[in-house]
Amino acid sequence: MDNFFEQVRKRAADYPELLEIFENCYMNTLNTTIREQGDGTVHVITGDIPAMWLRDSTAQVRPYIFWAKEDDKIREMIAGVVKRQFKYICIDEYANAFNERDNGACWEKDDPDQNPWVWERKFEVDSLCYPVQLAYLLWKNTGCTSQFDENFHKGVEKIFHVFKTEQFHEEKSEYRFRRQNAFFRDTLSRDGKGALVKSGTGLIWSGFRPSDDACTYGYLIPSNMFVVVIMGYLEELARELFHDEQMEKDAKLLKEQVREAVEKEGRANTEEFGMVYAYETDGYGMYNLMDDANVPSLLGMEYLGYHGDKETMENTRKFLLSDGNPYYFKGTKAAGIGSAHTRSGYIWHIAMAVQGLTSDSREEKLQILKNMVATTGGKGVMHEGFLCDDDSKFTREWFSWANAMYVELFLDYLGYRLER
Repeated sequence: MDNFFEQVRKRAADYPELLEIFENCYMNTLNTTIREQGDGTVHVITGDIPAMWLRDSTAQVRPYIFWAKEDDKIREMIAGVVKRQFKYICIDEYANAFNERDNGACWEKDDPDQNPWVWERKFEVDSLCYPVQLAYLLWKNTGCTSQFDENFHKGVEKIFHVFKTEQFHEEKSEYRFRRQNAFFRDTLSRDGKGALVKSGTGLIWSGFRPSDDACTYGYLIPSNMFVVVIMGYLEELARELFHDEQMEKDAKLLKEQVREAVEKEGRANTEEFGMVYAYETDGYGMYNLMDDANVPSLLGMEYLGYHGDKETMENTRKFLLSDGNPYYFKGTKAAGIGSAHTRSGYIWHIAMAVQGLTSDSREEKLQILKNMVATTGGKGVMHEGFLCDDDSKFTREWFSWANAMYVELFLDYLGYRLER
């Protein structure tokens, strides 16, 4: 760690205020959220909630891959996170968050037969994408293969089965989610079946967004973009490492199906911005034109590794960073994307980081870093959302995912890149 930090300090010598926050955020996850288990796996709490989200835990440890290139212990810690993620997927492939022990703790008792390992059972397509991403990036950047255990291969089979089932949600899916006496975003319509979609489009249905809010329309385009990317990862792993022709064939087919569907069904023409990618669609011609701070997002297309139609991507970015996006807010402290998950006017540090990570301008990256540092509410770490006119008003004082995103942008600005 000392060697890595010394490298970073030399590169960041001109930005001491940014470096200080980097060191705070970089050590936060390692010191406060990592729970090593006796079976060689690692449970990662999300921060002020004791559960492990499949999505958040990937984002929380991704910045350590740079360090893991030279450190065996950190490399095995990340591999332990992957092993834990796939252990959970094998327990319940539709759940988004899990307990450290099978103690029955949960956000709400949504099902009388809920598995005691499950903290929450909101089906989110991205929850099955992130663990594959982490496993792949660890291998690609460090050569580590210990994460590819028996549960990994069982979990991949479950992922294929879920995705193929949810391409025909109306006819084939048995998944239901009902939460009693909840806000409408916290439960699914139609007695738990969720938003109606047209089957057979090639897109994969998702009950919830990465914000854990229910989808308005069931085909969440950023998550389907993510599927395209991780199927490419599995295709490469199957060919180069596993020598598994069937996995390679299945991954390639699903990748091509979903990509074709995203480009055909996931775009809408607008008068002001031209052709843009929609955040959600139902396959019947209805679209939800917006973006949410949580990743996968449309703003994060390139960050995730999705490369679609260039003109549509450019038009979409202009739309997202404008008043046309209902969750884009401007204030005296900052401008950026928020979420339906938090109050109106609240910008998310995660979205600010993604804007910087997907920018071609070093000047814009630096300005966003400075703006993030200036909007911590005096706490010296990142938060979920903050009021665009007053950063002393924020949500989640301890939110490890947001800290990790600041770290990624800071390292990106200094020239650190993950191979993918």
